[in-house]
Amino acid sequence: MREIHPVSRVSPLLSFFIQYVVTLAVLALAVPSHAQVNPSGSMKRSPVEVVKRYVLLDQKGARLDAPSFETVTPYIDWREEPVWGRVVVVQKTTVPEDYRKWEILNNLEVIIPVTFHVRGAVYLETATFVPDEATEEVRFHVKVVENFWRIVSPVIPPHVGLKRMVSFAREAEAHEQDEAQRIVLAALIDSLRKVE
Repeated sequence: MREIHPVSRVSPLLSFFIQYVVTLAVLALAVPSHAQVNPSGSMKRSPVEVVKRYVLLDQKGARLDAPSFETVTPYIDWREEPVWGRVVVVQKTTVPEDYRKWEILNNLEVIIPVTFHVRGAVYLETATFVPDEATEEVRFHVKVVENFWRIVSPVIPPHVGLKRMVSFAREAEAHEQDEAQRIVLAALIDSLRKVE
């Protein structure tokens, strides 16, 4: 006789996020190289434009939504987005335009520091928000790849704006069939709104 093991319930927010990431992986295989799709990171432009655009799109939730992820691919040099256990919730981001604040490795490679004003994090497994006011600096390594500026590292968890995170949780709540899970998502939305 076979043993039957109980299946653990996946959080509704994590389930919603995983569906988007799987769709993202399928879409990534179906589109041509990002260098052919959009010449946004042209060497004629400053590498800071690539970082500013990537950070702005990330704040708007482009890495939470599979169709939107394609908008960040012209700025990065990786093809797959990891499945994250948390989303960093941010209020404000500062990207220095002044090249004297960058670390210039050579004429084809720079490191640009970005400062995030963090409000906390949403943990997808439990669909909970943990407030944690902090300032975080991420040093984006940008270099020329096939004649285009691209961010090559680090691959960080999504850094999403507070308002976008609230709307993402609302979308998950609207698609959730289980009443108990909708209650969990409603509590998440309430806790996010308290820090708005």
